Amino acid sequence: MNKETDILSQETQAEASIGERLAAFAVGLEHDAIPAEVRTRAAHHMLDAAGIALASTRYDFARKTLAGMQALGSEGEVPVLGLPARMNPRDAAVMNGFLCHGLDYDDTHIAGVLHPTASVFPAVLSAAAHVGADGRSMLTAYVVGVEAAARIGACARSAFHQVGFHPTGIVGVFGCTLAAGRLMGLDAAQLAHAQGLALSMASGSMEFLEDGAWNKRFHPGWAAQAGITAAALAREGFVGATAPYDGRFGLFNIYGGKYTDWIDLGGITAGLGSVWELLDTAIKPYPTCHLTHAAIDAALILRDQTGGSDNIESIEILVPFEAFPVVCEPEANKKRPRNDYDAKFSLHYLVATALTKGRLTLDELEPEFLGDAATLALIDRTSYGPYGDGPFPKAYSGAVKIRTRDGRELSHFEPVNRGAADRPLTNTEIIAKYRENATFGAALWAGPDRVAAMEASLLALDDTPRAADALAPFCGV
Repeated sequence: MNKETDILSQETQAEASIGERLAAFAVGLEHDAIPAEVRTRAAHHMLDAAGIALASTRYDFARKTLAGMQALGSEGEVPVLGLPARMNPRDAAVMNGFLCHGLDYDDTHIAGVLHPTASVFPAVLSAAAHVGADGRSMLTAYVVGVEAAARIGACARSAFHQVGFHPTGIVGVFGCTLAAGRLMGLDAAQLAHAQGLALSMASGSMEFLEDGAWNKRFHPGWAAQAGITAAALAREGFVGATAPYDGRFGLFNIYGGKYTDWIDLGGITAGLGSVWELLDTAIKPYPTCHLTHAAIDAALILRDQTGGSDNIESIEILVPFEAFPVVCEPEANKKRPRNDYDAKFSLHYLVATALTKGRLTLDELEPEFLGDAATLALIDRTSYGPYGDGPFPKAYSGAVKIRTRDGRELSHFEPVNRGAADRPLTNTEIIAKYRENATFGAALWAGPDRVAAMEASLLALDDTPRAADALAPFCGV
């Protein structure tokens, strides 16, 4: 059983703050109380993130960021995934989070509109290596972090996005704090103070949408290192704010803006230890913003019926209106993405590319594709609108309507995107995705045998005496 009820009686739980209840959950959760299905899925989510990190190392942004971090003198024992470097726990968390989120291909908690694994996985890797924890402890802490971050994000009901904040950064730090604190042996009172400190470390602006900047890639790793720092300081007696979530200047009041009436604080602790949000966390089939996936699928389904892109007179794409600020606006920018990161958040570009190329992979985000004449011509015939009565935020619906020059009207609706709880990718599909990404990223230093060994090592995390050993093969040396 979950030991939360041993730490907080039923009466005390009713009076406890949100932070105190989350702290009690983090300290009290027993490994064996996590259903086997959840533990297995957790290992696959970490494998997915590790594969993405390896793929990210093929890009210029990875090595430039590593060089900047190393210039500060950050050597240590924690491996950097896919790169020939070992760093101290905080700097390794920054780099590993950056790499896991580098391609915007990592998992998404649908209702929370955040990427939990990209921050929590690097946090528990660093914290576990720092304290010499075993694999079971690392996996349990990872589940703690994901469950907390998912609930905090979900109760905001996408309010953070509406006012320009990236939930992965401002919410992820709390999940990382709880996960790292669990591994570092904090008690419930210390973990409550750690969350209070984490409030002052929560950050993440959506301004990157204006110019395709690298900022968003940095948010998960910054949340991970902030969580480790908050836990370490609280363990030594640091006094943190007592109402980090619902205080006058707490998370939801300062980051919710005019949308605070959307927020349901009761959802944060509802079902802790019995309802597992990890199972509602979607693995991405495309390396793009998750809000675009259903529309991409709809476009690919309609493609063979169009008679070719030249025969398309107009396209209307429908997505939830909450997605407009992220993937539809400002429309002039979305119609002419300037780089791969711009393209990942352009609904216009992604649907048009799916129709012209018949697929959407990392290749179609390369510079030579951004100026493709047929794609740009199709973009200029594209508009967008609200999906309507879809299940958002439980799923990210999408639809494509096409009018052809020969007088036909084609349409396809995807109410629930692939990867969402009602349409999850299987563990077998996750492994296939890992292998593709790992082979792409590790081709210069690891052959098929090592890619397979890395996979087996991480999937066996639950039985590993020293957690850091499971990740050591991923270091690109």
